[in-house]
Amino acid sequence: MSETLQKKNRPTVIAIVGATASGKTSCAIELAKKIDGEIISADSRLVYKGFDIGTAKPTKEEQQGIPHYMIDIVEPEFEYSAGLYKQQAKEIISEILSRGKTPIIAGGTGLYIDILLKNYDLPQIEADKELRKELKTYTKEDLYNKLLELDSSAGEIIDKNDSKKIIRAIEIIKTTGKTLSDSRGINQSEYEVQWIGKNFERKVLYERIDKRVDLMIAAGLLEETKRLLDKHGRIPNLVNTIGYREIIGYLDNKYSLDEGLELLKKNTRNYAKRQLTWFRRNPEIKWDVYPEKLKK
Repeated sequence: MSETLQKKNRPTVIAIVGATASGKTSCAIELAKKIDGEIISADSRLVYKGFDIGTAKPTKEEQQGIPHYMIDIVEPEFEYSAGLYKQQAKEIISEILSRGKTPIIAGGTGLYIDILLKNYDLPQIEADKELRKELKTYTKEDLYNKLLELDSSAGEIIDKNDSKKIIRAIEIIKTTGKTLSDSRGINQSEYEVQWIGKNFERKVLYERIDKRVDLMIAAGLLEETKRLLDKHGRIPNLVNTIGYREIIGYLDNKYSLDEGLELLKKNTRNYAKRQLTWFRRNPEIKWDVYPEKLKK
């Protein structure tokens, strides 16, 4: 079967990707209105119930009547995975297609998007308890340096403060003997994907991030963090999430609220850089704003 015929036989899915605060959600909603689409979130934190303000989760009002999926599906204690995301999102795509509508994948978690739409094969590596026990004795700085020793490129896509992801990455690298990128096999996609990239000139994007943080505080991020701590305690998914992590530091009297907000803005900007680093590896993405900024 020719590649052209294979493409014709594959259902069309639209992916809207990019950095945080780049307008992916509003773009997806406007597109869904025009083409009778439904939206599947591709954000590793929107799956958690109660993670609302800190993740910029779209409210029911903001969703404007467009069906949204993969939001508020598990409690924060649950260790949600990319493999589970792929399984559940594929089922939802099939349901949307069966109704004659167009699935729109919108989000910034590159691994979730690629495992779903580029049909990544994740390495099936069992937990190495002894290795994990050893790595948990490391400081965050030493742990991150260990990761960079094994795979210098991994630092571009993993937050240096996210010990859980770093430990898992080290586990995969040491077990497979390959870098993170090389350990992920790619099969042919089940879908004909139309890729749309959202981006802004760096200065503008950073201004949007700063404004979003200010709006989060005005909307009650401090109070939401306190509620989540009271309900769930210091679980990894809470203390390792940008937004809540910095507010928890303020609550622990590590710094002032103003210092915490500046740290939150800085960490969010760094996260945006990692997102763009991930997505710029995909030559199929059609960037609608400042694509030249991604080629540097």
